Amino acid sequence: MSESSKAHKAKAPKKLNFGIYICSTSRYKQIEQGEKEVSDVGGDTIVDLLEKAGQKVLFKKIVADDETMIQDAVMYTMGLSALDVAIFSGGTGITPTDITIETVLPFLDKVLPGFGEFFRRISFDHVGSAAVLSRAIAGVAKGKAIFCIPGSPDAAKTALEMLILPEAPHIVKHARE
Repeated sequence: MSESSKAHKAKAPKKLNFGIYICSTSRYKQIEQGEKEVSDVGGDTIVDLLEKAGQKVLFKKIVADDETMIQDAVMYTMGLSALDVAIFSGGTGITPTDITIETVLPFLDKVLPGFGEFFRRISFDHVGSAAVLSRAIAGVAKGKAIFCIPGSPDAAKTALEMLILPEAPHIVKHARE
């Protein structure tokens, strides 16, 4: 790592406030139907990794793969002054219902193409050529870092450990300059 990168990272905040959105119509329907226990291994993995890293999770919400619901989630994120980072997990594949990327992208002030590129490169080592099916992205909006990652627990773990936790403070620092 270059000396300037080290200096920038040293000035970045050490603790951040995260909001987690799980984009899953099936889980959302379970909640609507009144199920008290909704299995969400991917979301639980994200929360666990963030908390173990000393970060604060302000909330975890399940939303459907619905354009309006995801747009509302992004707007809520933008208006929440205490929030530093939002993670949208799920809906990043290529099926017709995978609309997280298309819905979040217009809200981003700047896209960080390297995030998706590195995520797919790292994923290739784990899942092989199936990594090309991921459309994971990251960007910044209104001084916040926003990540859109796949919903699988393994993908969430990869994204958090290899990219989000090491770089989110640095990204937030620059987004607020």
